[in-house]
Amino acid sequence: MINYMKSESYRLLRKNGTHVTGLLCLLLISAAAATLYFFDQFDPNFPYATSKFFYSNVISGGLLIIIVGLIFNISLTGKDLSLLKQSVSFGISRNTIFWSKLILTLSYFLLLCAVGIIVMIVLGESLFTGENQSVSNFLIACLNMAPIVLSGFFLTHSLKMLKVGEVYIILVLAFIFGFSDSLLRVFRSFSGLRELREYAPSTLLNDNLMSFLDNTVQFDFKYWAVGIIISVISLLIGAKRFANKNID
Repeated sequence: MINYMKSESYRLLRKNGTHVTGLLCLLLISAAAATLYFFDQFDPNFPYATSKFFYSNVISGGLLIIIVGLIFNISLTGKDLSLLKQSVSFGISRNTIFWSKLILTLSYFLLLCAVGIIVMIVLGESLFTGENQSVSNFLIACLNMAPIVLSGFFLTHSLKMLKVGEVYIILVLAFIFGFSDSLLRVFRSFSGLRELREYAPSTLLNDNLMSFLDNTVQFDFKYWAVGIIISVISLLIGAKRFANKNID
């Protein structure tokens, strides 16, 4: 497995798309900070030049971050899947292929997230008006959001390894992490679905944002419970179906 991961890591590092995506994300963060700072300099009454509002752009972007994770995952599960038959013929097990690609793409994605958070805090605290506990609230909100975002990454990986198209994956992600709250609200008259709506990923992401904006955000195991359940189900089903899938 180590040798296979080394070869996959070498292939990943040679992917320009991965580096461009990471650089673009950091540039967008910097551009957002520069835009808010620019308007604050020319309008003393500009209400959004605060670290709290700046951080809220990340807390409200859970689905967008998951889409970025999709782009990272594609780096080893896109056209590279055409090499699977060759890898299997060399005696590499399907479990090794499935988990190696996941570990590598997840590692680079988490690295980008960590760097992005550091850049956000540095820019937020140096350019904008600070608020009490804005950084700690931001980190707590990120900690709540992390398992939901990771569950989206794991779901993406499983679907990509099963050769589901990117368009369909985006639709699935949008449904679960973007609109499940709104869709379940339509059936709120049913008690079971009403309770399920409280634990829908989109509901949790929105609740996390609202509590951050209200300065009432607290670490909540509910986010981790839902994230772990989605992650485990996605990976178990994905790994099992990939192990039995015909490779052509």
